[in-house]
Amino acid sequence: MNIVVVLTGSLKGKTFSFEDEITIGRAPDNIIQLDDMQVSRKHAKIMRTSKGFVVRDLGSGNGTFVRNRRVSECLLENNDIIQIGRQQLKFRHADTDDEIDQLFGHVAGEFGDEEGAGLVSTARKAADSSGTAVSAREDQDSNLFESSDPKMVYQTFFTIPGKGATDLEAQEIQRRLLAVYAANEAIAGARELSRVFETVLDQVFRLLNASNGVILLKKPEEQELYPAYQKSTESDNNVSYSHTIVERSFRHAEAVITNNAFDDSRFRSGVSIIAHNIRSAICAPLLHQSECLGVIYVDSHGRQNAFTDSDLQLLVALAGPAATAIKNAQYVSLLEQAYEDTLVVLANAIELRDHYTVGHTWRVTHFAMAIARELGWDEEKIKEVRMGGVMHDVGKIAVDNAILSKAGPLTEEEFAKMKVHPERGADLLRDVCVLQPLIPYCLYHHERWDGKGYPYGLKGEDIPIEGRLVAVADTFDAMTSTRPYRKGLSPEIAFKEIIKGRGVQFDPDIVDALIISHQKGHINAILQDFFAKESRSLSCPFCSTYIRLDDHVAAGQVIECHVCHRKIKVHQGEGRFYGELIPLAPAKSK
Repeated sequence: MNIVVVLTGSLKGKTFSFEDEITIGRAPDNIIQLDDMQVSRKHAKIMRTSKGFVVRDLGSGNGTFVRNRRVSECLLENNDIIQIGRQQLKFRHADTDDEIDQLFGHVAGEFGDEEGAGLVSTARKAADSSGTAVSAREDQDSNLFESSDPKMVYQTFFTIPGKGATDLEAQEIQRRLLAVYAANEAIAGARELSRVFETVLDQVFRLLNASNGVILLKKPEEQELYPAYQKSTESDNNVSYSHTIVERSFRHAEAVITNNAFDDSRFRSGVSIIAHNIRSAICAPLLHQSECLGVIYVDSHGRQNAFTDSDLQLLVALAGPAATAIKNAQYVSLLEQAYEDTLVVLANAIELRDHYTVGHTWRVTHFAMAIARELGWDEEKIKEVRMGGVMHDVGKIAVDNAILSKAGPLTEEEFAKMKVHPERGADLLRDVCVLQPLIPYCLYHHERWDGKGYPYGLKGEDIPIEGRLVAVADTFDAMTSTRPYRKGLSPEIAFKEIIKGRGVQFDPDIVDALIISHQKGHINAILQDFFAKESRSLSCPFCSTYIRLDDHVAAGQVIECHVCHRKIKVHQGEGRFYGELIPLAPAKSK
Protein backbone atom coordinates (compact mmCIF):
# COMPACT_ATOMS: atom_id res chain seq x y z
CA MET A 1 0.00 0.00 0.00
CA ASN A 2 1.12 3.55 -0.73
CA ILE A 3 -0.34 6.75 0.63
CA VAL A 4 0.13 10.48 0.18
CA VAL A 5 -0.66 12.66 3.20
CA VAL A 6 -1.40 16.34 2.56
CA LEU A 7 0.41 18.31 5.24
CA THR A 8 -0.50 21.89 4.31
CA GLY A 9 -3.09 23.79 2.32
CA SER A 10 -6.85 23.45 1.95
CA LEU A 11 -6.65 19.61 1.87
CA LYS A 12 -4.51 19.47 4.99
CA GLY A 13 -5.01 16.16 6.81
CA LYS A 14 -6.39 14.23 3.83
CA THR A 15 -4.74 10.98 2.80
CA PHE A 16 -4.79 9.36 -0.63
CA SER A 17 -3.99 5.67 -1.00
CA PHE A 18 -2.98 4.09 -4.33
CA GLU A 19 -1.32 1.06 -5.83
CA ASP A 20 0.55 2.02 -8.99
CA GLU A 21 -0.09 5.65 -9.91
CA ILE A 22 -1.68 8.84 -8.60
CA THR A 23 -2.08 12.15 -10.42
CA ILE A 24 -1.82 15.62 -8.91
CA GLY A 25 -3.01 18.95 -10.33
CA ARG A 26 -5.66 21.66 -10.39
CA ALA A 27 -7.98 20.01 -12.90
CA PRO A 28 -10.93 18.04 -11.42
CA ASP A 29 -9.90 14.78 -13.14
CA ASN A 30 -6.78 14.51 -10.97
CA ILE A 31 -6.95 12.09 -8.04
CA ILE A 32 -5.39 14.78 -5.83
CA GLN A 33 -7.02 18.02 -6.92
CA LEU A 34 -5.28 21.08 -5.43
CA ASP A 35 -7.18 24.36 -5.43
CA ASP A 36 -4.12 26.54 -5.81
CA MET A 37 -3.34 28.91 -8.68
CA GLN A 38 0.34 28.08 -8.35
CA VAL A 39 -0.47 24.48 -9.35
CA SER A 40 -0.83 23.55 -13.04
CA ARG A 41 -3.91 21.70 -14.28
CA LYS A 42 -1.84 18.58 -14.90
CA HIS A 43 1.03 19.18 -12.54
CA ALA A 44 2.68 15.88 -11.53
CA LYS A 45 2.16 12.20 -10.89
CA ILE A 46 3.61 9.56 -8.60
CA MET A 47 4.10 6.24 -10.32
CA ARG A 48 5.60 2.80 -9.78
CA THR A 49 8.71 1.90 -11.80
CA SER A 50 11.14 -1.00 -11.78
CA LYS A 51 13.39 0.98 -9.43
CA GLY A 52 10.61 2.05 -7.07
CA PHE A 53 8.19 4.94 -6.92
CA VAL A 54 9.04 8.19 -8.68
CA VAL A 55 7.42 11.59 -8.80
CA ARG A 56 7.38 13.04 -12.32
CA ASP A 57 6.69 16.69 -13.12
CA LEU A 58 4.30 16.99 -16.09
CA GLY A 59 5.72 20.24 -17.47
CA SER A 60 4.23 22.43 -14.74
CA GLY A 61 4.79 26.17 -14.72
CA ASN A 62 5.98 26.48 -11.13
CA GLY A 63 7.75 23.18 -10.69
CA THR A 64 7.79 20.19 -8.36
CA PHE A 65 10.23 20.13 -5.46
CA VAL A 66 11.68 17.21 -3.50
CA ARG A 67 14.32 17.67 -0.79
CA ASN A 68 14.38 21.41 -1.56
CA ARG A 69 15.33 20.83 -5.22
CA ARG A 70 13.22 21.35 -8.30
CA VAL A 71 12.93 18.02 -10.12
CA SER A 72 11.61 16.74 -13.43
CA GLU A 73 11.64 13.18 -12.10
CA CYS A 74 12.85 11.90 -8.76
CA LEU A 75 13.04 8.48 -7.13
CA LEU A 76 11.12 8.78 -3.87
CA GLU A 77 12.24 7.54 -0.50
CA ASN A 78 9.83 6.69 2.28
CA ASN A 79 8.66 9.86 4.10
CA ASP A 80 9.87 12.18 1.35
CA ILE A 81 8.05 15.52 1.30
CA ILE A 82 6.94 16.81 -2.10
CA GLN A 83 6.28 20.55 -2.53
CA ILE A 84 3.69 21.45 -5.18
CA GLY A 85 2.56 25.08 -5.16
CA ARG A 86 1.68 25.97 -1.57
CA GLN A 87 1.14 22.36 -0.57
CA GLN A 88 3.44 19.86 1.07
CA LEU A 89 2.64 16.19 0.49
CA LYS A 90 4.32 13.29 2.27
CA PHE A 91 4.83 9.99 0.44
CA ARG A 92 4.74 6.72 2.39
CA HIS A 93 5.02 3.13 1.25
CA ALA A 94 4.24 -0.18 2.99
CA ASP A 95 4.28 -3.82 1.78
CA THR A 96 3.42 -6.15 4.69
CA ASP A 97 0.49 -5.93 7.11
CA ASP A 98 2.88 -4.95 9.89
CA GLU A 99 4.31 -2.16 7.77
CA ILE A 100 0.78 -0.98 6.96
CA ASP A 101 -0.01 -0.84 10.68
CA GLN A 102 3.16 1.15 11.25
CA LEU A 103 2.32 3.42 8.35
CA PHE A 104 -1.06 4.36 9.80
CA GLY A 105 0.54 4.74 13.19
CA HIS A 106 2.83 7.36 11.65
CA VAL A 107 -0.20 9.12 10.16
CA ALA A 108 -1.78 9.27 13.60
CA GLY A 109 1.43 10.68 15.02
CA GLU A 110 1.57 13.30 12.27
CA PHE A 111 -1.62 14.92 13.49
CA GLY A 112 -1.73 13.88 17.13
CA ASP A 113 -3.96 11.84 19.43
CA GLU A 114 -7.74 12.09 18.77
CA GLU A 115 -7.48 13.82 15.40
CA GLY A 116 -4.92 11.32 14.20
CA ALA A 117 -6.99 8.37 15.41
CA GLY A 118 -10.07 9.66 13.57
CA LEU A 119 -8.07 10.31 10.46
CA VAL A 120 -6.56 6.79 10.49
CA SER A 121 -9.95 5.17 11.01
CA THR A 122 -11.40 6.96 8.01
CA ALA A 123 -8.30 6.30 5.92
CA ARG A 124 -8.36 2.55 6.68
CA LYS A 125 -12.00 2.24 5.65
CA ALA A 126 -11.38 4.15 2.45
CA ALA A 127 -8.30 2.12 1.63
CA ASP A 128 -10.07 -1.17 2.26
CA SER A 129 -13.00 -0.30 0.01
CA SER A 130 -11.09 1.14 -2.92
CA GLY A 131 -7.67 0.98 -4.47
CA THR A 132 -7.58 4.74 -4.69
CA ALA A 133 -9.34 6.61 -1.94
CA VAL A 134 -9.61 10.00 -0.35
CA SER A 135 -9.85 10.15 3.43
CA ALA A 136 -11.18 13.15 5.30
CA ARG A 137 -10.71 14.09 8.93
CA GLU A 138 -13.69 13.38 11.09
CA ASP A 139 -13.73 17.05 12.14
CA GLN A 140 -12.85 19.18 9.13
CA ASP A 141 -13.10 22.39 11.17
CA SER A 142 -10.47 21.55 13.75
CA ASN A 143 -7.22 23.28 12.86
CA LEU A 144 -4.22 21.13 13.52
CA PHE A 145 -0.64 21.99 14.25
CA GLU A 146 1.66 22.16 11.27
CA SER A 147 5.42 22.22 11.23
CA SER A 148 7.28 22.62 7.98
CA ASP A 149 10.76 22.82 6.60
CA PRO A 150 11.29 26.61 6.42
CA LYS A 151 13.25 26.30 3.17
CA MET A 152 10.21 24.81 1.46
CA VAL A 153 7.90 27.43 2.99
CA TYR A 154 10.27 30.16 1.78
CA GLN A 155 10.37 28.59 -1.69
CA THR A 156 6.58 28.61 -1.89
CA PHE A 157 6.35 32.27 -0.90
CA PHE A 158 8.40 33.33 -3.90
CA THR A 159 6.62 31.11 -6.41
CA ILE A 160 5.00 33.22 -9.13
CA PRO A 161 1.22 32.64 -9.41
CA GLY A 162 -0.16 31.06 -12.54
CA LYS A 163 -2.08 32.85 -15.28
CA GLY A 164 -5.42 32.07 -13.64
CA ALA A 165 -4.70 34.04 -10.47
CA THR A 166 -7.36 36.59 -9.54
CA ASP A 167 -6.63 40.29 -9.16
CA LEU A 168 -7.16 39.93 -5.41
CA GLU A 169 -4.60 37.13 -5.19
CA ALA A 170 -2.13 39.12 -7.28
CA GLN A 171 -2.60 42.21 -5.08
CA GLU A 172 -2.05 40.16 -1.92
CA ILE A 173 1.14 38.64 -3.30
CA GLN A 174 2.32 42.11 -4.33
CA ARG A 175 1.65 43.47 -0.83
CA ARG A 176 3.67 40.70 0.76
CA LEU A 177 6.55 40.98 -1.66
CA LEU A 178 6.65 44.73 -1.02
CA ALA A 179 6.75 44.02 2.72
CA VAL A 180 9.74 41.73 2.29
CA TYR A 181 11.39 44.26 -0.02
CA ALA A 182 10.85 47.07 2.51
CA ALA A 183 12.27 44.91 5.28
CA ASN A 184 15.31 44.01 3.16
CA GLU A 185 15.90 47.69 2.36
CA ALA A 186 15.78 48.66 6.03
CA ILE A 187 17.87 45.68 7.09
CA ALA A 188 20.53 46.44 4.49
CA GLY A 189 20.87 50.01 5.76
CA ALA A 190 20.53 49.29 9.48
CA ARG A 191 23.56 49.56 11.72
CA GLU A 192 21.76 48.50 14.88
CA LEU A 193 20.01 45.16 15.36
CA SER A 194 17.15 46.89 17.17
CA ARG A 195 16.33 48.70 13.91
CA VAL A 196 16.31 45.37 12.04
CA PHE A 197 13.95 43.85 14.62
CA GLU A 198 11.69 46.90 14.60
CA THR A 199 11.37 46.79 10.81
CA VAL A 200 10.59 43.07 10.70
CA LEU A 201 7.85 43.25 13.35
CA ASP A 202 6.40 46.46 11.87
CA GLN A 203 5.87 44.64 8.56
CA VAL A 204 4.39 41.63 10.36
CA PHE A 205 1.91 43.75 12.32
CA ARG A 206 0.97 45.74 9.22
CA LEU A 207 -0.07 42.61 7.32
CA LEU A 208 -1.17 40.06 9.94
CA ASN A 209 -3.81 39.83 12.68
CA ALA A 210 -1.19 39.81 15.43
CA SER A 211 -1.54 40.61 19.12
CA ASN A 212 2.10 40.05 20.06
CA GLY A 213 5.39 39.62 18.30
CA VAL A 214 8.67 38.57 19.87
CA ILE A 215 12.13 37.99 18.41
CA LEU A 216 14.12 35.60 20.57
CA LEU A 217 17.83 34.97 20.14
CA LYS A 218 20.13 32.21 21.31
CA LYS A 219 22.46 33.14 24.14
CA PRO A 220 26.15 32.95 23.24
CA GLU A 221 27.64 29.54 23.99
CA GLU A 222 24.24 28.28 25.18
CA GLN A 223 21.15 26.64 23.74
CA GLU A 224 18.77 28.95 25.58
CA LEU A 225 16.69 31.77 24.13
CA TYR A 226 16.11 35.27 25.45
CA PRO A 227 13.65 37.93 24.18
CA ALA A 228 15.70 40.45 22.17
CA TYR A 229 12.81 42.56 20.86
CA GLN A 230 9.04 42.64 21.32
CA LYS A 231 5.96 44.44 20.03
CA SER A 232 2.35 44.31 21.13
CA THR A 233 -1.04 45.83 20.32
CA GLU A 234 -2.05 45.40 23.94
CA SER A 235 -1.46 47.88 26.76
CA ASP A 236 0.59 45.52 28.92
CA ASN A 237 4.30 46.07 28.28
CA ASN A 238 5.17 42.55 29.41
CA VAL A 239 4.64 40.58 26.22
CA SER A 240 3.92 36.89 26.78
CA TYR A 241 4.64 34.09 24.35
CA SER A 242 4.23 30.33 24.15
CA HIS A 243 7.45 28.70 25.33
CA THR A 244 6.19 25.39 23.96
CA ILE A 245 5.76 26.68 20.39
CA VAL A 246 9.00 28.66 20.51
CA GLU A 247 10.98 25.66 21.74
CA ARG A 248 9.44 23.46 19.03
CA SER A 249 10.46 25.87 16.29
CA PHE A 250 13.94 26.46 17.71
CA ARG A 251 14.91 22.88 18.62
CA HIS A 252 13.67 21.38 15.33
CA ALA A 253 14.40 24.41 13.07
CA GLU A 254 10.77 24.23 11.90
CA ALA A 255 8.28 26.82 10.74
CA VAL A 256 5.24 26.31 12.99
CA ILE A 257 1.59 27.30 12.70
CA THR A 258 -1.29 26.49 15.03
CA ASN A 259 -4.73 28.01 14.68
CA ASN A 260 -6.29 26.53 17.79
CA ALA A 261 -3.60 25.96 20.38
CA PHE A 262 -6.16 24.88 23.01
CA ASP A 263 -7.09 21.86 20.88
CA ASP A 264 -3.61 21.25 19.46
CA SER A 265 -2.25 18.11 21.09
CA ARG A 266 1.31 19.40 20.71
CA PHE A 267 0.69 22.61 22.65
CA ARG A 268 -2.56 22.50 24.61
CA SER A 269 -0.83 21.56 27.88
CA GLY A 270 1.50 24.56 27.68
CA VAL A 271 1.16 26.79 30.73
CA SER A 272 1.72 30.00 28.76
CA ILE A 273 -0.94 29.04 26.20
CA ILE A 274 -3.55 28.59 28.90
CA ALA A 275 -2.49 31.52 31.08
CA HIS A 276 -2.36 34.06 28.25
CA ASN A 277 -5.27 32.79 26.11
CA ILE A 278 -3.02 32.14 23.10
CA ARG A 279 -5.21 30.63 20.37
CA SER A 280 -3.38 31.18 17.08
CA ALA A 281 0.38 31.42 16.62
CA ILE A 282 3.05 31.21 13.96
CA CYS A 283 6.78 30.87 14.57
CA ALA A 284 9.72 30.83 12.16
CA PRO A 285 13.34 29.91 12.89
CA LEU A 286 16.09 32.45 12.21
CA LEU A 287 18.35 30.21 10.14
CA HIS A 288 21.82 31.14 8.95
CA GLN A 289 23.24 28.26 6.95
CA SER A 290 22.77 25.30 9.30
CA GLU A 291 22.70 27.33 12.53
CA CYS A 292 19.46 28.36 14.23
CA LEU A 293 20.09 31.79 15.78
CA GLY A 294 16.64 32.12 17.32
CA VAL A 295 13.00 32.52 16.25
CA ILE A 296 10.39 35.08 15.27
CA TYR A 297 7.15 34.39 17.14
CA VAL A 298 3.75 35.98 16.47
CA ASP A 299 0.44 35.16 18.16
CA SER A 300 -3.17 36.24 18.42
CA HIS A 301 -4.93 36.17 21.77
CA GLY A 302 -8.43 34.73 21.90
CA ARG A 303 -8.83 34.36 18.11
CA GLN A 304 -8.88 31.04 16.30
CA ASN A 305 -7.83 30.78 12.66
CA ALA A 306 -6.04 34.14 12.82
CA PHE A 307 -3.21 33.01 10.52
CA THR A 308 -2.96 31.25 7.18
CA ASP A 309 -0.23 29.30 5.42
CA SER A 310 0.47 32.48 3.48
CA ASP A 311 1.10 34.32 6.75
CA LEU A 312 3.61 31.68 7.76
CA GLN A 313 5.31 32.04 4.38
CA LEU A 314 5.62 35.80 4.96
CA LEU A 315 7.16 35.24 8.39
CA VAL A 316 9.70 32.78 6.98
CA ALA A 317 10.52 35.19 4.13
CA LEU A 318 11.20 37.95 6.67
CA ALA A 319 13.21 35.62 8.92
CA GLY A 320 15.78 34.92 6.18
CA PRO A 321 17.27 38.42 5.80
CA ALA A 322 16.82 39.06 9.52
CA ALA A 323 18.98 36.01 10.31
CA THR A 324 21.66 37.25 7.91
CA ALA A 325 21.63 40.66 9.60
CA ILE A 326 21.89 39.04 13.04
CA LYS A 327 24.84 36.89 12.01
CA ASN A 328 26.57 39.85 10.39
CA ALA A 329 26.06 41.86 13.58
CA GLN A 330 27.54 38.99 15.59
CA TYR A 331 30.58 38.89 13.31
CA VAL A 332 31.01 42.66 13.66
CA SER A 333 30.65 42.36 17.43
CA LEU A 334 33.37 39.70 17.52
CA LEU A 335 35.68 41.94 15.46
CA GLU A 336 34.95 44.93 17.69
CA GLN A 337 35.56 42.84 20.79
CA ALA A 338 38.86 41.60 19.39
CA TYR A 339 39.80 45.21 18.61
CA GLU A 340 38.88 46.37 22.12
CA ASP A 341 40.63 43.42 23.74
CA THR A 342 43.82 44.26 21.84
CA LEU A 343 43.70 47.84 23.08
CA VAL A 344 42.98 46.67 26.62
CA VAL A 345 46.05 44.43 26.50
CA LEU A 346 48.14 47.44 25.51
CA ALA A 347 46.60 49.57 28.27
CA ASN A 348 47.23 46.82 30.80
CA ALA A 349 50.87 46.65 29.68
CA ILE A 350 51.19 50.36 30.44
CA GLU A 351 49.62 49.99 33.88
CA LEU A 352 51.84 47.03 34.73
CA ARG A 353 54.88 49.24 34.06
CA ASP A 354 53.44 52.36 35.71
CA HIS A 355 52.11 50.58 38.80
CA TYR A 356 51.88 53.81 40.86
CA THR A 357 49.01 54.94 38.63
CA VAL A 358 47.15 51.62 38.47
CA GLY A 359 43.52 52.10 37.40
CA HIS A 360 44.25 55.61 36.09
CA THR A 361 43.55 54.62 32.48
CA TRP A 362 40.09 53.27 33.30
CA ARG A 363 38.99 56.15 35.47
CA VAL A 364 40.17 58.72 32.93
CA THR A 365 38.21 56.84 30.30
CA HIS A 366 34.98 56.94 32.34
CA PHE A 367 35.41 60.59 33.31
CA ALA A 368 35.93 61.44 29.63
CA MET A 369 32.84 59.47 28.59
CA ALA A 370 30.69 61.21 31.24
CA ILE A 371 31.90 64.65 30.07
CA ALA A 372 31.36 63.75 26.39
CA ARG A 373 27.77 62.71 27.10
CA GLU A 374 27.16 66.01 28.86
CA LEU A 375 28.56 67.79 25.79
CA GLY A 376 25.95 65.95 23.68
CA TRP A 377 28.28 63.69 21.71
CA ASP A 378 26.52 60.77 20.02
CA GLU A 379 27.02 57.17 21.11
CA GLU A 380 29.22 56.35 18.13
CA LYS A 381 31.60 59.10 19.22
CA ILE A 382 31.33 57.91 22.84
CA LYS A 383 32.63 54.51 21.70
CA GLU A 384 35.62 56.30 20.20
CA VAL A 385 36.11 58.25 23.46
CA ARG A 386 36.20 54.95 25.34
CA MET A 387 38.98 53.63 23.13
CA GLY A 388 40.78 56.98 23.08
CA GLY A 389 40.71 57.12 26.87
CA VAL A 390 42.12 53.61 27.09
CA MET A 391 44.97 54.54 24.75
CA HIS A 392 45.76 58.09 25.90
CA ASP A 393 48.93 57.04 27.79
CA VAL A 394 50.10 54.26 25.45
CA GLY A 395 53.28 56.28 24.73
CA LYS A 396 54.50 55.57 28.27
CA ILE A 397 55.67 52.23 26.89
CA ALA A 398 58.65 54.24 25.53
CA VAL A 399 59.49 55.83 28.93
CA ASP A 400 62.18 54.33 31.18
CA ASN A 401 60.98 52.20 34.07
CA ALA A 402 63.04 54.23 36.52
CA ILE A 403 61.09 57.37 35.63
CA LEU A 404 57.68 55.65 35.68
CA SER A 405 58.31 53.99 39.04
CA LYS A 406 59.89 56.98 40.79
CA ALA A 407 58.05 57.65 44.05
CA GLY A 408 58.86 61.38 44.27
CA PRO A 409 58.79 64.40 41.95
CA LEU A 410 60.68 64.16 38.66
CA THR A 411 63.85 66.16 37.93
CA GLU A 412 63.84 68.56 35.01
CA GLU A 413 65.74 66.02 32.89
CA GLU A 414 63.39 63.20 33.87
CA PHE A 415 60.35 65.34 33.12
CA ALA A 416 61.75 66.15 29.67
CA LYS A 417 61.95 62.42 28.98
CA MET A 418 58.42 61.89 30.29
CA LYS A 419 57.11 64.65 27.99
CA VAL A 420 57.89 62.56 24.90
CA HIS A 421 55.15 60.01 25.66
CA PRO A 422 52.32 61.76 23.72
CA GLU A 423 54.39 61.75 20.53
CA ARG A 424 55.61 58.20 21.07
CA GLY A 425 52.03 57.09 21.57
CA ALA A 426 50.93 58.81 18.35
CA ASP A 427 53.81 57.10 16.51
CA LEU A 428 52.56 53.72 17.73
CA LEU A 429 49.02 54.40 16.51
CA ARG A 430 49.82 56.11 13.22
CA ASP A 431 50.64 53.02 11.17
CA VAL A 432 47.36 51.25 11.96
CA CYS A 433 44.39 52.69 10.04
CA VAL A 434 41.71 51.72 12.58
CA LEU A 435 43.74 53.30 15.41
CA GLN A 436 44.41 56.63 13.68
CA PRO A 437 41.17 58.27 14.99
CA LEU A 438 42.57 57.73 18.52
CA ILE A 439 45.72 59.79 17.90
CA PRO A 440 44.24 63.13 19.13
CA TYR A 441 43.39 61.61 22.52
CA CYS A 442 46.97 60.49 22.88
CA LEU A 443 48.90 63.34 21.24
CA TYR A 444 47.17 66.44 22.61
CA HIS A 445 46.02 65.61 26.16
CA HIS A 446 48.93 67.59 27.70
CA GLU A 447 48.30 70.74 25.66
CA ARG A 448 46.92 73.73 27.63
CA TRP A 449 44.19 76.21 26.73
CA ASP A 450 46.68 79.08 27.28
CA GLY A 451 49.28 77.56 24.91
CA LYS A 452 51.78 76.57 27.62
CA GLY A 453 51.37 72.81 27.24
CA TYR A 454 53.27 70.21 25.29
CA PRO A 455 54.32 68.75 22.86
CA TYR A 456 53.41 71.61 20.45
CA GLY A 457 52.23 74.47 22.64
CA LEU A 458 48.90 74.70 20.83
CA LYS A 459 46.40 77.23 22.16
CA GLY A 460 42.61 77.36 22.61
CA GLU A 461 40.52 75.76 19.90
CA ASP A 462 43.63 74.94 17.89
CA ILE A 463 43.91 71.99 20.25
CA PRO A 464 41.71 69.15 18.91
CA ILE A 465 38.61 68.72 21.08
CA GLU A 466 39.57 65.11 21.93
CA GLY A 467 42.83 66.33 23.52
CA ARG A 468 41.00 69.05 25.47
CA LEU A 469 38.52 66.45 26.75
CA VAL A 470 41.16 64.01 28.02
CA ALA A 471 43.20 66.88 29.53
CA VAL A 472 40.39 67.62 32.04
CA ALA A 473 39.62 63.96 32.76
CA ASP A 474 43.32 63.09 33.14
CA THR A 475 44.06 65.96 35.53
CA PHE A 476 40.94 65.36 37.62
CA ASP A 477 41.86 61.70 38.20
CA ALA A 478 45.48 62.58 38.95
CA MET A 479 44.24 64.99 41.65
CA THR A 480 41.74 62.62 43.28
CA SER A 481 43.69 59.34 43.12
CA THR A 482 45.91 58.15 45.96
CA ARG A 483 49.54 57.35 45.14
CA PRO A 484 52.11 55.61 47.40
CA TYR A 485 53.82 58.96 47.97
CA ARG A 486 50.67 61.09 48.55
CA LYS A 487 46.96 60.91 49.32
CA GLY A 488 44.42 61.98 46.71
CA LEU A 489 42.57 65.27 47.08
CA SER A 490 38.93 65.27 48.09
CA PRO A 491 36.51 65.80 45.16
CA GLU A 492 35.54 69.22 46.54
CA ILE A 493 39.13 70.51 46.54
CA ALA A 494 39.83 68.90 43.15
CA PHE A 495 36.81 70.64 41.60
CA LYS A 496 38.00 73.99 42.97
CA GLU A 497 41.41 73.44 41.36
CA ILE A 498 39.83 72.43 38.04
CA ILE A 499 37.63 75.54 38.11
CA LYS A 500 40.73 77.68 38.76
CA GLY A 501 42.20 76.27 35.57
CA ARG A 502 39.04 77.07 33.55
CA GLY A 503 40.08 79.21 30.55
CA VAL A 504 43.75 78.98 31.60
CA GLN A 505 44.76 75.33 31.52
CA PHE A 506 41.44 73.86 30.41
CA ASP A 507 38.69 74.41 27.82
CA PRO A 508 35.92 76.27 29.75
CA ASP A 509 33.12 74.24 28.08
CA ILE A 510 34.68 70.94 29.10
CA VAL A 511 35.18 72.11 32.69
CA ASP A 512 31.52 73.17 32.81
CA ALA A 513 30.45 69.77 31.43
CA LEU A 514 32.46 67.99 34.16
CA ILE A 515 30.81 70.10 36.89
CA ILE A 516 27.30 69.50 35.51
CA SER A 517 27.95 65.79 35.13
CA HIS A 518 29.06 65.69 38.79
CA GLN A 519 25.92 67.57 39.85
CA LYS A 520 23.86 64.94 38.04
CA GLY A 521 25.58 62.17 40.01
CA HIS A 522 27.66 60.68 37.18
CA ILE A 523 31.15 61.27 38.61
CA ASN A 524 31.38 60.14 42.24
CA ALA A 525 31.20 56.38 41.60
CA ILE A 526 34.21 56.62 39.25
CA LEU A 527 36.44 58.22 41.90
CA GLN A 528 39.05 55.81 43.20
CA ASP A 529 38.22 56.08 46.91
CA PHE A 530 34.66 57.38 46.94
CA PHE A 531 33.25 54.17 48.49
CA ALA A 532 36.38 53.35 50.52
CA LYS A 533 34.84 54.21 53.91
CA GLU A 534 31.72 52.10 53.38
CA SER A 535 31.67 48.80 55.30
CA ARG A 536 30.24 46.92 52.32
CA SER A 537 32.86 47.81 49.75
CA LEU A 538 36.05 46.38 48.30
CA SER A 539 38.93 47.63 46.20
CA CYS A 540 39.01 46.26 42.66
CA PRO A 541 42.16 44.12 42.43
CA PHE A 542 42.65 45.28 38.85
CA CYS A 543 41.98 49.05 38.74
CA SER A 544 42.02 49.84 42.50
CA THR A 545 38.66 51.66 42.40
CA TYR A 546 36.44 50.95 45.38
CA ILE A 547 33.20 49.15 44.57
CA ARG A 548 30.06 49.41 46.70
CA LEU A 549 28.50 45.98 47.34
CA ASP A 550 24.73 45.69 47.18
CA ASP A 551 23.02 44.18 50.23
CA HIS A 552 22.34 40.89 48.41
CA VAL A 553 26.01 40.32 47.49
CA ALA A 554 27.73 37.70 49.66
CA ALA A 555 31.12 36.03 49.80
CA GLY A 556 31.63 33.60 46.94
CA GLN A 557 29.57 35.61 44.45
CA VAL A 558 31.00 37.17 41.30
CA ILE A 559 30.55 40.87 40.58
CA GLU A 560 31.77 43.24 37.87
CA CYS A 561 33.80 46.35 38.49
CA HIS A 562 31.84 49.36 37.24
CA VAL A 563 35.05 51.07 36.07
CA CYS A 564 37.30 48.44 34.41
CA HIS A 565 34.48 45.88 33.92
CA ARG A 566 36.61 42.99 35.11
CA LYS A 567 34.93 40.08 36.90
CA ILE A 568 35.74 39.76 40.60
CA LYS A 569 35.00 36.98 43.07
CA VAL A 570 34.00 38.40 46.46
CA HIS A 571 35.72 37.13 49.62
CA GLN A 572 35.24 38.11 53.24
CA GLY A 573 37.64 37.81 56.15
CA GLU A 574 38.73 39.67 59.28
CA GLY A 575 35.67 41.87 59.11
CA ARG A 576 36.25 43.18 55.60
CA PHE A 577 35.56 42.34 51.98
CA TYR A 578 38.23 41.79 49.36
CA GLY A 579 38.21 40.65 45.74
CA GLU A 580 39.87 37.99 43.63
CA LEU A 581 40.37 38.84 39.96
CA ILE A 582 38.86 36.30 37.56
CA PRO A 583 40.88 35.69 34.36
CA LEU A 584 39.37 37.06 31.15
CA ALA A 585 39.51 33.65 29.46
CA PRO A 586 39.15 30.27 31.19
CA ALA A 587 42.32 28.22 31.38
CA LYS A 588 42.53 25.50 28.75
CA SER A 589 42.82 21.97 30.04
CA LYS A 590 46.01 20.16 29.01
